[in-house]
Amino acid sequence: MLLKLCAKHGRLILVASLVTGLLSKDLARLIEPHIGILIALLLFTACLRVGPQQAMGAFAYIGKSLIFTIILQVALPLLVALLAKVLGIHNTLVFALVLFTAAPALSGSPHLVALMGFDPAPALRQLVISTALLPLTVLPVFLFLPELGSAAVIVSSVVRLLMVIAMAAIAAFTIRMTILKTLDTGQVELIDGASTIFMAIIVVGLMAAIGKEFATNPYNVLTTLAAAIVANFGLQIVTTIAVSKTGGSPWTVPIGVIAGNRNVALFLTALPIDAIQPLLLFIACYQIPMYLTPLVMQRFYRRF
Repeated sequence: MLLKLCAKHGRLILVASLVTGLLSKDLARLIEPHIGILIALLLFTACLRVGPQQAMGAFAYIGKSLIFTIILQVALPLLVALLAKVLGIHNTLVFALVLFTAAPALSGSPHLVALMGFDPAPALRQLVISTALLPLTVLPVFLFLPELGSAAVIVSSVVRLLMVIAMAAIAAFTIRMTILKTLDTGQVELIDGASTIFMAIIVVGLMAAIGKEFATNPYNVLTTLAAAIVANFGLQIVTTIAVSKTGGSPWTVPIGVIAGNRNVALFLTALPIDAIQPLLLFIACYQIPMYLTPLVMQRFYRRF
């Protein structure tokens, strides 16, 4: 079946979607306006795979997860925003970096951890907690971003974000409690296949931002790509070393992976259209280090 094939060859499909998006600008532009809806569907499939029991089970570990969430999603973006303000730097890249560090764990982070041969359970727990708390953790960060406009706009964005997360979770958990109470291996593969398709379409759409910008300002594309790579891999390395120093195993590798791989695209479902446009190029460039994480970082993580 098509979905099972997509699940089996997910990494190849995602790499192919990157290339397709870069080469087929018309297709990318056709998908771009619908990215927000596709991201909501991707969140739905993630919730469907996790299910209500695993989601509630994650709250048994809320103490440690809460600490990591506050550090990674509140303290870190506020530090980036404060440093930019002190240094007098106000540009699109800083705005993107603040939102990137304020984002929750990437929905595929447990899969990235598993691909490198580590236990994905801590990553799954952190994914649930960080996403559930996002409407709360993002509020102080939004207040530091003048690009979002007035307080009313900020509150409206937070409410929309909460609604997207709640609707995806409620719909998915309702299905899991009524129709799919227990998932067998085949059903998990079908869900993973659907997630792969949604992710591939999203990636193609995001590549439109690179195509448009590269045609007029290739230097901006290269600097944004460099920033995305440094932010992703740099946060992974620094966080992993820091967590390991505190005796964080088995959290060390999962939290390291999550620190650099965030679901920043989730903000595209809630932010005003004027705020979304500057984000698209960074999010598009960010896909590259994200998908390279298992290949590039595996040797580093084996030290822990």
